[in-house]
Amino acid sequence: MTRNRLEAFSDGVIAIIITIMVLELRVPHGSTLSDLRPLAPIFLSYVLSFVFIGIYWSNHHHLLQVVEHVSGPVLWANLHLLFWLSLIPFVTAWVGQTHFASVPAALYGFVLFCAAIAYFILTRALLAIHAEDSLLATALGNDFKGKFSIVLNLIGIPLAFVSSWLAFAIYILVAVIWLVPDKRIERTISK
Repeated sequence: MTRNRLEAFSDGVIAIIITIMVLELRVPHGSTLSDLRPLAPIFLSYVLSFVFIGIYWSNHHHLLQVVEHVSGPVLWANLHLLFWLSLIPFVTAWVGQTHFASVPAALYGFVLFCAAIAYFILTRALLAIHAEDSLLATALGNDFKGKFSIVLNLIGIPLAFVSSWLAFAIYILVAVIWLVPDKRIERTISK
């Protein structure tokens, strides 16, 4: 299988994930702006999840730009990532409908944590089949952002039982860290 086919399949799954999330947004029964107020938690959880899906899609795309070939373990690692991403619509809906309650907030963090681990596993599976001096290895470097994100998501899980808002502050921090453009791959390609 080529990396293009892997990327196309992943893009399709991610598009379906976003579609499922947006279908969870319900139109209010009234016609005033105040009728939107009860939907605010649902919308806020949707926005955060959309940002995370966008971050994974963008980084997955950049990652595959420097991949020369894929293998069976890479395919399974990619499916592992897509599995955890496919759970985001469920935890997003639960968090929104429960107004950011502790258990749904912790499960949201757990899914983000597992997705981050899965992405890390995918990068390691790719590195295993590329040379140590490959564009991929050069671009990833020590992957501080990836490792730091895993730790932050892990901290957010138990923190949700102290304060779900603090847990979401951690999750938002992870998103902000990744919204700052990661130029490692682009710099490597342009050299």
